[in-house]
Amino acid sequence: MDNSLPTKQTPRLAFTASDRPEAEEALTRLSARYGQHDEAAADVIVALGGDGFMLETLHRTLASAKPIYGMNRGSVGFLMNDYAEEDLIERIKAAERTTIHPLSMSAIDRRRIQHRGLAINEVSLLRQTRQTAKLRVSIDGKARVEELVCDGALVCTPAGSTAYNLSAHGPIIPLTAKALALTPISAFRPRRWRGALLSHEARVTFEILEGDKRPVSAVADNVEVRNVVTVEVVEDASITLSMLFDAGRGLEERVLAEQFSV
Repeated sequence: MDNSLPTKQTPRLAFTASDRPEAEEALTRLSARYGQHDEAAADVIVALGGDGFMLETLHRTLASAKPIYGMNRGSVGFLMNDYAEEDLIERIKAAERTTIHPLSMSAIDRRRIQHRGLAINEVSLLRQTRQTAKLRVSIDGKARVEELVCDGALVCTPAGSTAYNLSAHGPIIPLTAKALALTPISAFRPRRWRGALLSHEARVTFEILEGDKRPVSAVADNVEVRNVVTVEVVEDASITLSMLFDAGRGLEERVLAEQFSV
């Protein structure tokens, strides 16, 4: 899963930054120090910001499949490397490559319009009003939970298992596990159901029950669809995303370490 970049040549870098002042300042300094290439001609894109900006950059560069090396100029920075201006070329040459596949969401709203979105972390369903949501959950066409009364539910990738999924008390998934997590959000009934671990090839379908009374929205990263009636989620193995991490601090190690944090 982890492959270092070729070390015989100096990688051409394209720097991009979020609109945070510290990220924009870093963009100015780093591009002056290491040069700035167009993304089309670059070997590596260096994203300066937080986790949200990393996700934005991955979405924006889907077609190019360029590896992204992030440096934290935001808040959380779980998907980012530590910020340092020295020895950047050497760090990138020695970096470990992590490849992931996003989730594909197909959502149909009450007007019978189909919406599609890709999610690197998770696809989440959320109640829109004070009323709890009622969902029927099917896996590969078979209903597994006839009526889930909850604030919502989510399906996450291994890379996203330490994000919203973990806050909703879902399991952390090793990157090599070839699994997805299905996690309820504040489940009221069945109260003791904590979700499920699924094959990465599973197709998850949510049907919204009593949608007129209990409207639900579906969110795939930066795509939100209101008043959905059905939502289907499946891994899209045809899309491969690459992130670079400093040697010894790859995403797989971070996911593992998160399970032992106190």
